[in-house]
Amino acid sequence: MTTDTTANTPATKQSDNGGLIWKRASYGLGWFSLALAAAELLAPKKIAKALSSEGHEGLIRAFGAREAIAGVGLVTDQGHGLRVWNRVAGDAMDLTALHFARKRAPDNKNIWGAIAAVAVVTTLDICTAIGLDRRTGKSLPIGR
Repeated sequence: MTTDTTANTPATKQSDNGGLIWKRASYGLGWFSLALAAAELLAPKKIAKALSSEGHEGLIRAFGAREAIAGVGLVTDQGHGLRVWNRVAGDAMDLTALHFARKRAPDNKNIWGAIAAVAVVTTLDICTAIGLDRRTGKSLPIGR
């Protein structure tokens, strides 16, 4: 009878804990997506007004639907980098829309705050996606 001692090595435990951290982060990002989706779906007029983007409520609702889909995916099946990379793609869409809003109203501090918030969340998304990819042995969403 042989025993496998690799399961008890510090490196293995650290690796397992690292994977758990990234899974938990993706789960948290899923709930964040659902909360943001609720705001975008339930109050698009208020968001549009705050961002000097009146008349673009349909786009805000579409972004809310995208967030809801991303959130459900992450909450029900966290731990997959591709789902988080999809959030990164959504972040790029958000930043593009905010760029155009900023061009229309460069002095609107709400827009600058939204850009900063999306930049922070994008950083979290990228770090989480990379962490999950390392855990699964994949390096990017390409070739999945």
